[in-house]
Amino acid sequence: MNDIARYDAWLDDLGPAAVVIRQPLAPVEGADGVLFPATFAAAEDKTKFAGGYNIDVFPDGKSVCLVDSVGSQANRIEPIFAKPGYSELVPQVLIRAGHLVNLLDAGHRAGDAIVRCSHGLNEAVQAAFKEAGRGNAESLAKIAPTSLVFGAWNSRGEKGYQAKLPRLVASTIRAYDVRRLSRSAQYNPATEYVEHKLLAEPGDKKTADAYAERGFVHVPASASHGGVIATGGVRRDATLSLAALRLLAVREADGTLSPDRTQALRRYILGLSLVALTAPQSAYLRQGCNLVPDLDQPGEFKLVHGNGRREDLTLTHDEALAYARVAATAFAVGPGGTFDFDTKAAAAETGAAAEKVKGKVGEVDAAARAFKLKPGRGKPDVEVGTTDATVYAKGDAESTFDAVVATGNTVEVEMVGGSAAKVKAVAR
Repeated sequence: MNDIARYDAWLDDLGPAAVVIRQPLAPVEGADGVLFPATFAAAEDKTKFAGGYNIDVFPDGKSVCLVDSVGSQANRIEPIFAKPGYSELVPQVLIRAGHLVNLLDAGHRAGDAIVRCSHGLNEAVQAAFKEAGRGNAESLAKIAPTSLVFGAWNSRGEKGYQAKLPRLVASTIRAYDVRRLSRSAQYNPATEYVEHKLLAEPGDKKTADAYAERGFVHVPASASHGGVIATGGVRRDATLSLAALRLLAVREADGTLSPDRTQALRRYILGLSLVALTAPQSAYLRQGCNLVPDLDQPGEFKLVHGNGRREDLTLTHDEALAYARVAATAFAVGPGGTFDFDTKAAAAETGAAAEKVKGKVGEVDAAARAFKLKPGRGKPDVEVGTTDATVYAKGDAESTFDAVVATGNTVEVEMVGGSAAKVKAVAR
């Protein structure tokens, strides 16, 4: 059996249900060390959740604390596909939006706002979502395959085509039977600013608060979040749903299944999913939360069958990566590309209209790519900032900042959200 066919039994209709990892973890300080879980904003109804740690307490007194959510874990794992040795496995889609943003760093993946507001990319992605809605996932796999691996929801797409893609790989870290701790602190200023008459005595609460905020007075901090001790241990649970992966297909225009292309697609997405599932995990999650495998507690790596049978599985990350490379070559990875963020599209989504201002270019800051516009007729000067997405034009031809923005030139500027969406040279 060649390498590309080694997991084909997993892709059969009656194949296994999932691959599951259950990995005990421990704080670097030791099993009884303090760890800091994620904190969350309060619910709109604070009686339901007042904010802070997400800890569920059960009638028997046991508790479960969410240390790192499924979304957070996905966002930690996905950027691996931009690294050397992995980047050739997926299209590298970049967006010029103030700086170059890789689609792999966009929290909502193909359903992210940065995609919807990127000229050329949005059209391709929306067409791919429509195809996914009719059961053909090939187009999306050519543009944003990790949206199939980690899930995506085109919730703000065209009505009727708001496809919701399930997560194939889901990973979560939880702590069990936790003891919640609090902590207090005291800030002391470097000197007594008021006592030494370096600052005036605050005459009202607003001034006193300002002194405290800027570090000029003593400030106590009492009973804030102090982490938890997990007396029942910490565990990462990661699942690759093979049953969900087998729902992916390639369909012809008439809706009929393309068996060979479907197999190539499923192999490709399986390869990416196995790489994601077995990817090395960073010990550092956040300040105060450094977790490593607990070598005193054996982990589980199982192939779970549809009938409930659980089979030990041995699969290294290097083996997963080797398979993914073969499958990616056979599938033919999409070309990727670089796209421009469309400030007009963003303005249209938020209801902000473009404001056109015409005048002569005054002082120019070439390094900051900004300039002063003089509308004349007694109107005040306008400070114009630009972004990487700003379009420059002379007539109908695209141009550059240096060619269009020169002192004394007459230009028409389309301002959106405080910066220039377009700067067009106007003939004298």
